[in-house]
Amino acid sequence: MSPLVARLLLLVCLALPLYGVEKVRNRGYRKDPDHEKYGTCMQGPAGTPGREGNPGTNGIPGTPGIPGRDGLKGEKGECINEIFEEPWRPNYKQCAWNSLNYGIDLGKVADCTFTKLRTDSAVRVLFSGSLRLKCKNACCQRWYFTFNGAECTGPLPIESIIYLDQGSPELNSTINIHRTSSVEGLCEGVKAGLVDVAVWVGTCADYPRGDASTGWNSVSRIIIEELPK
Repeated sequence: MSPLVARLLLLVCLALPLYGVEKVRNRGYRKDPDHEKYGTCMQGPAGTPGREGNPGTNGIPGTPGIPGRDGLKGEKGECINEIFEEPWRPNYKQCAWNSLNYGIDLGKVADCTFTKLRTDSAVRVLFSGSLRLKCKNACCQRWYFTFNGAECTGPLPIESIIYLDQGSPELNSTINIHRTSSVEGLCEGVKAGLVDVAVWVGTCADYPRGDASTGWNSVSRIIIEELPK
C-alpha cells in the first residue's frame, strides 16, 4: 500500500465518529430561528389596539364601462296643440247726432261703421233717441237693427215697436207724443271685419203704418260693443 492511500484511510476513520456524535446531538431538537437573535423570553400580554389611521387618498378612476343596450321602444304619445290667446281688449264705438229730426216712415234712419276684431264674439248694439208715432186709426211702427244690410239671426232680430190705437173720437184729435226710447240687443254670428250697423224704421206685421218720427229735438246715438262669448 502506498503512503498516500494509507494517509487518506486514516483521515476517513477519524472523521466518522465526529459526524455520528453531531447527528445524535441534533436528533429530535428543532432550532428556533429567532433564538440567537432575541434569546429565550416568555410572550407578554397583547397591547392596546392602536387608533384608526387617516383615510387614504382616492384611487385613480377606473376605465369607463361598456355602454348598456338600448331600452325598449316607448308607446306613441299624443299630440296636443296649445292655443295661446291674447288677452281680451275692449272694442266699442259710438256715433251720435244732435236733433236728427228724421221723419221717414220706411227706410234707414242712421248708420255707424264698426270694425269687429274676432269671429267668435258677439256684438251688443244700442240705439237711444226720441221716437214718435201718430195716426187717426190704429197703426204700428217698428225700429230695428241691421248688420251689413241684414237683420240679426243669432238668435233673433233686435227691434222695438210702438203701437197706437185710434185717436179719441170725441176730441177728434190724434196723439202726438215724442218719447226718448231705446232699441237694444246682442247679436251672434257676425263675421270679423268692417260691419255696417244701421237703424231702420218699418211697419209691423198685419198693421197699417202711421206717421213716424225719429230723433226730434234731442240727441240720438248708436253704441256698438264687441263682447266675448
